[in-house]
Amino acid sequence: MPAESRIVIGIVGPCGAGKSTLARRLKDLGYYARHIAQEHSYVPKMWKRIVNPDVLIYLDASYPVCTLRRALNWTESEYAEQLQRLRDARACADLFIQTDHLTPEEILKLVLNFLSRFDP
Repeated sequence: MPAESRIVIGIVGPCGAGKSTLARRLKDLGYYARHIAQEHSYVPKMWKRIVNPDVLIYLDASYPVCTLRRALNWTESEYAEQLQRLRDARACADLFIQTDHLTPEEILKLVLNFLSRFDP
C-alpha cells in the first residue's frame, strides 16, 4: 500500500452506499480519495468538474439498504431521482461495486485490489 499515492480517486453513488466510509479508509492508507456528492446535482458531469479523478469508483446500494444504513426518510421516487442524477457517473465509472451484502472491509479489499494495477 502506498505511503502517498498520486492517483486521484473519485467516489460516487447514492446516499448510504458507503462513499464516505471508503473515502476515509483510502485516505488513511495514503490515497487521495474524494467522496463526490453527484447524487445532489442536476449537472451530469459535476463529478468531473469537482474532482476530475484518474479513477472513478461507483458504489451502489439498493433503496432498502440505503434507507436502513442512513436512517433516511426517502420515498422510492427520491431514491430513483438520485440514481438518475448519477447515471453519467455510473456510465463513466472505472469500478462498480454493489455494496448491499458487503462489509466496509470487503469493499476496501475490492478497491485496493483494483487500485494495485495503478500503483508501482
